[in-house]
Amino acid sequence: MTLRSELATLAGRSSYWFLHNFMGGGSSLPGKITTAIDPDVLQEIGKNYEVIIVSGTNGKTLTTALVVQVLKEKYDNIVTNKTGSNMVQGITSTFLEAKRPTRGKKGIAVLEVDEANVKPIVEKIKPKMFVLTNIFRDQLDRYGEIYTTYQKILDGIKLAPDAVVLANGDEPIFHSKELPNPQVYYGFSNEPATGDMKAAPNTDGILCPVCQHLLHYHYIVYANLGDYFCPNCGFQRPDLRFKVTDVSERTPKDSKFAIDGNQYEIGVGGTYNIYNALAAYAVGREVGIQPDQIRHAFDNNQRLFGRQEEINVEGKDVSIILVKNPVGTNQVIDLLATEPDSFSFIGLLNAEYADGIDTSWIWDGEFERLPAMDIKQFETGGKRYKDITFRLKVAGVPDDKHTIQPDLGQVIEDIKHMPTQKVYILATYTAMMEMRARLMKQGYIKGGK
Repeated sequence: MTLRSELATLAGRSSYWFLHNFMGGGSSLPGKITTAIDPDVLQEIGKNYEVIIVSGTNGKTLTTALVVQVLKEKYDNIVTNKTGSNMVQGITSTFLEAKRPTRGKKGIAVLEVDEANVKPIVEKIKPKMFVLTNIFRDQLDRYGEIYTTYQKILDGIKLAPDAVVLANGDEPIFHSKELPNPQVYYGFSNEPATGDMKAAPNTDGILCPVCQHLLHYHYIVYANLGDYFCPNCGFQRPDLRFKVTDVSERTPKDSKFAIDGNQYEIGVGGTYNIYNALAAYAVGREVGIQPDQIRHAFDNNQRLFGRQEEINVEGKDVSIILVKNPVGTNQVIDLLATEPDSFSFIGLLNAEYADGIDTSWIWDGEFERLPAMDIKQFETGGKRYKDITFRLKVAGVPDDKHTIQPDLGQVIEDIKHMPTQKVYILATYTAMMEMRARLMKQGYIKGGK
């Protein structure tokens, strides 16, 4: 390690210690300080790790957490950015925080990486595996359309041609480019695959990448994910090495399913989270972890901070769920539709840089389904409360059931008086983080990050 890198690392670790002991935390500032002193420091502090990069639009955080849990069945020293700080500075902070590997041995780093940051990360540290979840329209101001987003990831993958690419085979875009890398696919298997259907007209990524004909499907899992084929040129889903073969139960709180004939359960709802578990299973099997060990890992996994988190607020069962784009929102609405009890609904919309400054995506969300559910009260808030309030009004939410509260502190007070035991909060990223910070300050979240 160069003198410059040593000074940068010392400064970063010192700032991390101070922030976490006296300021309540800080996930990216130590990395900012370190990279300001030495822009190449990540190359030095990350070189003693076998790195797995998890990227894609939806599901990165839970997939990363599940992969870590699975790998713990075999490995001891695993480093990960558990708070979801997934750009260069945050990942630098992750290595600064980590316990250094034993001399002569390599640790394992499982890193959630923002799509636009895959290339900058791979320029510094060469991974052994990429795990790709999906590509949907998200933060168009940052990423552009799905093809632009995928190209950002590809630019990084091509810098590590020996790394295995473990990709969602149900996502057509992941089978659209030739790569020098070894490629392995996972997905849902619904045998026999004899159907012939089309995705909804406004669905992302449903044109054949070879001939631009409209893709058809033997079956659709959700959005554009499924067993696709092109009736014009023969392009089709690749062979899957790892498969969800059955889904036996879905509730807002858990999912039961089979992968390659093995039964599993995770303590989180939603079909999209079954994909995340499948990706973690695939990583585990690729490195030799057995199905029973993976079941043990899933059984030990706790619901992940901020993405689908349960909090007790004065006796109310409050679930905070991150939403950030139409596909993810629609999947959460699917999840709410499985709730057997009446509940209250809170929608919190911000438009900061980390959320994406364009809120037009809410018009592609299927909010029209909400009035038909057993929802006793609606509330909308956040910095863009006017946008989400109007969206729900257009969706048919009745005025007499709908309150408006821009102040998130007051939202917490309102929760205490809502007419139902269960309360679901759908929040964009910065609104979620602010809500968590307020709940932590009031003691409703213990030992938070």
